[in-house]
Amino acid sequence: MSLAKKSLGQNFLTDKNIIKKIINLVDIKDKDVIEIGPGRGALTDEILKKKPKSLILIEKDYKLFESLRNKFLDNKNIKIFNADILKFNLEKIINFKKSIIFGNLPYNISSQIFVKIIRFKKWPPNFDNLILMFQKELGEKIIGKYKSKNYSRLTILNDYRFEVVNRFIVTQNCFKPKPKVLSIVIHFKPKKNIYNIKNVNNLEKITNIFFSNKRKMINKSIKKILSQKKINMIKDLNLNSRPTDLNPELYYVITSLFEKE
Repeated sequence: MSLAKKSLGQNFLTDKNIIKKIINLVDIKDKDVIEIGPGRGALTDEILKKKPKSLILIEKDYKLFESLRNKFLDNKNIKIFNADILKFNLEKIINFKKSIIFGNLPYNISSQIFVKIIRFKKWPPNFDNLILMFQKELGEKIIGKYKSKNYSRLTILNDYRFEVVNRFIVTQNCFKPKPKVLSIVIHFKPKKNIYNIKNVNNLEKITNIFFSNKRKMINKSIKKILSQKKINMIKDLNLNSRPTDLNPELYYVITSLFEKE
């Protein structure tokens, strides 16, 4: 049995009740499923019991990849990639509409993986359910509410792309080795593009600029990216506000105006 590698942020989910709870969030039968970081295949085994149409596994650890390849050698509906998810073209392999993505993400790169999915060029994307596990502290920033202590740039990016339909906490005892922190499973469904933003990378850029100085007032930051004429077009904008005082919709308006500069 492969030992967990700290360098890859590996904590293997072993609690069968939690595994079933994750799998039962969606109807898998006859659907195309992608699993990021299957590890030893505990979640994979439960996915297969639900009879998906196809299953794609993406595993960076070569020993685990080999183990999974040998385990599922005779299953023609499974494709297994030995790849770093951050370098892998995830969007390209999701060829079928209404696909489902699962991921027990390594804590050290989970925010990068989430942003990678947010950056998909085609939107709405070909998947219609995204179920990911994060460190609880990060997950709460992603789903944080406006004016709450967890409100962050990730909150804004998430609000732009997704609706959160479910979430639950997973304790340390559900993993081997035990992590030092709590985890959270979050179930996302993609939203349609309803705001006039041409490129989501610009929203990411704007939120980066503002939240890199989140304790300072926005007057200097906004003048770096918008002309005074454009700033005057934004209703209900107080230049003495701090980045956390602006609701997500204001960031969408600022981004849209930035794209027209």
